Amino acid sequence: MRRGPLLVALFLAALTLRPQLVGVGPLLPSIKSDLGVSHAVAGLLGTIPVLCMGLFAPPAPYLVARAGSRLAVVAAVLAVATFGVARALVPGAAGVVLLTVPVGIGMGLAGAMLPVAVKERFADRPGFATGVYTAGMTVGSAVAAAAAVPLAHLGNGWRTPLLVFGCVSLVLAATWYVLTRDEPAHVRVETRPLRLPLTSPLAWRLVAAFFFMSSVFYGLNSWLSDSYVERGWSQSSAGALLAILNTLTIPVGFAVAWLADHRGQRRIWLAGAASLQLAALVGVVTVPSAGWLWAVALGVAIGPLFPLTMTLPLDATTRPAEVASLAGMMLGVGYTLSATSPLILGAIRDLTGGFSAVLWTLVGLAAALVVVDASFSPERLGAARSSGERPPRAAST
Repeated sequence: MRRGPLLVALFLAALTLRPQLVGVGPLLPSIKSDLGVSHAVAGLLGTIPVLCMGLFAPPAPYLVARAGSRLAVVAAVLAVATFGVARALVPGAAGVVLLTVPVGIGMGLAGAMLPVAVKERFADRPGFATGVYTAGMTVGSAVAAAAAVPLAHLGNGWRTPLLVFGCVSLVLAATWYVLTRDEPAHVRVETRPLRLPLTSPLAWRLVAAFFFMSSVFYGLNSWLSDSYVERGWSQSSAGALLAILNTLTIPVGFAVAWLADHRGQRRIWLAGAASLQLAALVGVVTVPSAGWLWAVALGVAIGPLFPLTMTLPLDATTRPAEVASLAGMMLGVGYTLSATSPLILGAIRDLTGGFSAVLWTLVGLAAALVVVDASFSPERLGAARSSGERPPRAAST
């Protein structure tokens, strides 16, 4: 079948996976005031989805095996959309918090299913296809962050943007279904799903890579602006650093993901991006006055890290079921651990009274990422495809 519509479908499905999380951030002050809750309760709206993305990535292979990736993806996106709409309409803080759980579950399931869809349809160009859907996630995040407050001002406060995000996601779920209509009605990855590869050294290296990568990302998005405000920058200037960083990740991430399929080894691209990130973070600590330069360097570095890391399970496996199992473990454990990063870094800030220790902690995490990413040689990934490092047995049903 023609693969152009499938690429569009991947991009549009991925657009739905971050607005209900990222769009909440700018709305937290008004949510807190309107619902009459504490900062801790309001913060659950950001913490719960990230934890769910970790906890519910591992079950994704089982849903894919039962329904096929086409129907499984649309079910997960529908969960994000319908519960997102319900959360925007439900009265009271308890309902808003409780409905955040199924929104996060849909995000976690869909995030682990999209690599399977890539393995089924784009095994010859995994980096490019992965770059397409990770670009969708990034664009969705950027648009949600930019549109949340203006939509709130135009409508009924914070509920309006969340309602809009949910309704748009409903449309995108239907679009995925239509664009993939030429596939057989019941595309199955395997008759039975594979167990998570808990004994695989490669799987744990993937977990480590994802943990270090996302911990640095969440840490920067939580505390980079505040660290510059503490150094005397205005809030608008400090916020612009993050805007530059996140905007650059979109084109650079897509371009490098394409190049990695055509030029050089994926390990070189990964280690190079991780090294640039490390150098930029050292610069943030030692030469903070060059903040604009470091924001650009961090955006260029961070952009490729997510799509290239998400491509590694495809490089290390031969069958879609193995991708689902390996990606489910990487995302499950990786997201669950990295969800604690902003909290731990905030505690370090409280204990030390400044951001220097926080930033040096991020430097340490970035250095560990360089070491792990450099270990993904083609020989090791090839060995995983033909040895016991891949999940060897099907789970009983």
